[in-house]
Amino acid sequence: MALIGRLFAIFFGFVAACLVAGFVIVFALLFPEMTDLSLEPMNQDTINIILGFGFVLVSGFALLPALIAVLITEAFYIRNILAYAVAGGLAGLCCYLGFIPFDTVSWSFDGIVRRHLEVMVGAGILGGVIYWMIAGRNAGAWRGSERVDRPTG
Repeated sequence: MALIGRLFAIFFGFVAACLVAGFVIVFALLFPEMTDLSLEPMNQDTINIILGFGFVLVSGFALLPALIAVLITEAFYIRNILAYAVAGGLAGLCCYLGFIPFDTVSWSFDGIVRRHLEVMVGAGILGGVIYWMIAGRNAGAWRGSERVDRPTG
C-alpha cells in the first residue's frame, strides 16, 4: 500500500515540476521582453498559453530523463537536494539537445543558442528542486525500513 501512495507522490511531483519548468521556459523564450521584471499585469490568455504550451513541451520531452532519475534515487535512497537539482539540470540539457540537429560528419550539434541552453538547464534545475520538495525528500521510504550502513570490519 505504501508503494501505491509513493507512486502518487512521484506522479504529483513530476506534474508540478513540469508545470514550473514549463512556465519558466515558455515565459523566458517566447516572451523575452517580459523578462525585464516589469510589474505590469499580464493578460490571462498569455498565462494560459505559457502554462499549456510549457507543460506539454516539458512533460513530453522530460519524461524519460525524469523517469531514469526517479528510478535511481528511489533505488539508492538518494534524498539530497543537490542530486535532484543536478538531475533536473541534466534533464533540461537532454531536452534542449533533443531539439537541436546533430551533424554526424563533424560529431557536433548545429545551432546551439547559449541563452536557450541556459534557460532549459535552469528550468530543469528548478524542476528538480520542485520535485524534491514534493516527492524527493522521502525517496525510498516506501520500503518501510531505513537503509542501514554496515560496518566494514
